Amino acid sequence: QVQLVESGGGLVQAGGSARLSCSASGIIFSWNDMAWYRQAPGKQRELVAVITSGGSTNYADSVKGRFTISRDNAKNTVYLQMNSLKPEDTAVYYCNADSRLRSYWGQGTQVTVSP
Repeated sequence: QVQLVESGGGLVQAGGSARLSCSASGIIFSWNDMAWYRQAPGKQRELVAVITSGGSTNYADSVKGRFTISRDNAKNTVYLQMNSLKPEDTAVYYCNADSRLRSYWGQGTQVTVSP
């Protein structure tokens, strides 16, 4: 059974930082591209950052220079370090694992940035 479990969300003041973690089980973690998506109320889910199985990264323009995605294959965990947070970063953040054959989602973790 595949499980992606996010943690690290919560309430943060604007300008502050937060670190999200996503722990995976039931997949060969190192074979998967890992990504963070987010969905704000009334908006579509959007890609925030992705790190490939080879370690390449890509970011949404809105978070470039502020967010950093990383992975620890030994711990089956992907991270999202979020700095200089803005109220518009408020959303539910979802972890995604993609092996090109199957895609899996976590349950999401809420990040709320207060002005």
